[in-house]
Amino acid sequence: MDAQQIAIVLYPGMTALDAIGPYEVLRFVPGAQIRFVGHEPGPVITDSGVLAVGVTHTFEETPGPQIIVIPGGPAATSIAADKRVLNWLKTAHETTIWTTSVCTGALILAAAGLLDGKPATTHWAAQGALALLGAKPQRDQRIVLADRIATAAGVAAGIDLALWLVGDTHGQERAEIIQLDIEYDPQPPFDAGHPSKATPAVRRKALVDQARLAPALRRSETLVTTITGAQRALWRSAINRIRA
Repeated sequence: MDAQQIAIVLYPGMTALDAIGPYEVLRFVPGAQIRFVGHEPGPVITDSGVLAVGVTHTFEETPGPQIIVIPGGPAATSIAADKRVLNWLKTAHETTIWTTSVCTGALILAAAGLLDGKPATTHWAAQGALALLGAKPQRDQRIVLADRIATAAGVAAGIDLALWLVGDTHGQERAEIIQLDIEYDPQPPFDAGHPSKATPAVRRKALVDQARLAPALRRSETLVTTITGAQRALWRSAINRIRA
């Protein structure tokens, strides 16, 4: 297949692994042109309030990517009300090969009307919200396909989604090569990665962790406004080299 432009959307308060997990897979696709897309080039503070990632291209500069990846995070509900993002997403989706989401990124797809009446998945704690936005939650599925849309469950499922995408667009062998490139051979020491496997106590405490993300989200929003002119200049210099 010809070279593909892959747009990974970034926004303040997103979960870093939702974007970086797929990126680590998709960057090995032959000829892939990966863009980190957002409102303007520059730093984005993730939901930890500590880690920054960089937007390389604006939405307007990226009107027709072949693949879209929408990460989730505690700020996904705010982005789901951002008309500029939703309008870009609806227009770009008309010509994509695959439009995808990781974790609560599915809420953004749903807010754009792309999941109306369609099966989809998201983070286990957001399945109810997905239903309220018109989708049909598939709570036990890690990846759900509906037409040209693929949704993945929470956070780490983005790596699985990206490998599936490579297999679909470039064949199983290329996907297996990339899996070996990144040595993705999960052997977790514990088996509590889905609500059905976790004890009630673990589920309750996990929900507490989710609630604690809100203060970190507020810090990330504050940090964006306190980045100094010198820091922004350094970001611009780095991003301009990437764009070139």
